[in-house]
Amino acid sequence: MNATSRDVPEISVIIPLYNEVDALPSVIERLRPVLEGMNRLYEIIVVDDGSEDSTKDFLNTAGVRVVTHPYNMGNGAAVKTGIRQARGRLLVMMDGDGQHSPEDIPRLIEKLSSYDMVVGARTWSSESSFHRNLANKIYNLFASYMCGRRIEDLTSGFRAIRRDIARRFIYLLPNGFSYPATITLAVVRTGHSLGYIPIMSARRLGKSKIRLLRDGTRFLLIILRIATLFSPMKIFLPVSTFMFLLGFGYGIFRIVSLDGRYGPTSAMLMTMAVVIFMVGLVSEQVAQLRFERSEGIEDDSRQTSRTSMEE
Repeated sequence: MNATSRDVPEISVIIPLYNEVDALPSVIERLRPVLEGMNRLYEIIVVDDGSEDSTKDFLNTAGVRVVTHPYNMGNGAAVKTGIRQARGRLLVMMDGDGQHSPEDIPRLIEKLSSYDMVVGARTWSSESSFHRNLANKIYNLFASYMCGRRIEDLTSGFRAIRRDIARRFIYLLPNGFSYPATITLAVVRTGHSLGYIPIMSARRLGKSKIRLLRDGTRFLLIILRIATLFSPMKIFLPVSTFMFLLGFGYGIFRIVSLDGRYGPTSAMLMTMAVVIFMVGLVSEQVAQLRFERSEGIEDDSRQTSRTSMEE
């Protein structure tokens, strides 16, 4: 049931878009009967990220909640706007370019009863290019190492999450296309549960706005940034170990093969390895303190809200 302005919906579907007039009508047409069939109050929030085509004309008659950015701010910025505007307890994020099937939403919501966030993991049968599938595989392996658990699809924009958790991490989300990677790593590293459902992603309608080299590099930087925020030793320890072994090995090579002294280069590398390790150790403690502080603030906020309701 579509929620009115006075109703409080249970589910908020957030669709960020930019120049998607070719695909959006079909997406909305397929989305409505799916949500109606779930027999829950819902709302559809379309965040128009400064479209320059006729998307705005369609949205005027689409019968959905529309939030408009004055100019193109980025896919992640549109998602953050949708999260701020959402009234539902459960949030569903999906693209407006036709890649995601609305028929998969009930499966996402059903599994969300046991998890804090559920992601639609694209299978190899999805209609996407080989180089993109390969890049996603590399990202997934790297993120799995960072998180200490298997990440099946790091970059999928089709996911459901509890609103309170999404709002907790909203300040971490970048404005670009790498927001799925950020929120996935943040959820896992802070001890929230993450589930997956297999989906088949269709080929998008219209021209892709993602550039493999540019946005791929950004994805890797985002993974490193989030890793240093939540688990710094995952980065610092391997680098420190590599530099120590390199310095030690080079020193042994000079002594054995060149009949020389250990050398200042070896000593410098090993000293730098110790410094990097200590920086990582301090960063780990800072990350833990920040996490404990955020947990305390969240608990205080929940207690205040509960007290206000009781009064």
